[in-house]
Amino acid sequence: MDWKSKRIEAILEQALLEDKATSDVTTAITIDPGLRASATIIAKQDCVVAGLGCIPRFLDIYARLDKKSSGRYEVISHPEMFDGVRAKKGQAIAVIRHNARVILSCERVILNLMQRMSGIATLTRKYVDAIEGTGVKVLDTRKTVPGLRVLDKYAVSCGGGENHRLDLSDGILIKNNHISLGGGIEKVLAKAHELRSEGQTIDIEVRTFDELRTALDNGAESLLLDNFSPSDVKKAVKIVRERGGKIPTEASGGIVLENIRKYALTGVDYISVGALTHSAPAVDLSMKITAEIY
Repeated sequence: MDWKSKRIEAILEQALLEDKATSDVTTAITIDPGLRASATIIAKQDCVVAGLGCIPRFLDIYARLDKKSSGRYEVISHPEMFDGVRAKKGQAIAVIRHNARVILSCERVILNLMQRMSGIATLTRKYVDAIEGTGVKVLDTRKTVPGLRVLDKYAVSCGGGENHRLDLSDGILIKNNHISLGGGIEKVLAKAHELRSEGQTIDIEVRTFDELRTALDNGAESLLLDNFSPSDVKKAVKIVRERGGKIPTEASGGIVLENIRKYALTGVDYISVGALTHSAPAVDLSMKITAEIY
């Protein structure tokens, strides 16, 4: 993750502006401007950590927005604590040493982002662990919070999952509405073969065995099996394999922690789970702040 990219900087800056962090009236009234403090971010539950890189970036952006603030700070974490690591309840994730006013004004945006990202990473790890040993990959989807996709998908990778398309330009995925509006499977696949750019794989969603066979007959190069039961996924994979070649298969729709292993044992290559990003509960993190005594 390039935390210094313009895209990430814009996201973090918007979070600070939304909270009017540089106009924190409570902190300005109650806290001495010269006071320095130490803030410890603590995991209040077992979790997978994600988003550590946002801490120094928030502090840097705050300093740019508020010229009066002190830019001198330290962000300290244990050498074994980094994104993707499992943290135990009560474990310190990072320590911030900085001007007390800046810490207080940035506290909520730092915790909000890390709680969301760590929640996604933690849920993803549960799905990945549930199919351990099968060789199947867990994929995310585009069901992300608008504006936060790059962070949501990075959090999935921290949890051991893999990223599907980042955006609509990132590969051809023909779905049901494309098929309906484009004149059917045969026609849309013919157009895709004719007009695709070099190197683009043609992936198509199918909902029945008839659609599956039609897609195979017309040059589909990757198949998304939508809302198939585990037994039907197994049958579909068998049909694909009997056709020869190595066409990747992906199961999607209605897949939860309780049934993902059944899907993984069908022989499918990938399983995509929208819940990784649209339904992940935030991890409970807290920030304990104390004045530094000299």
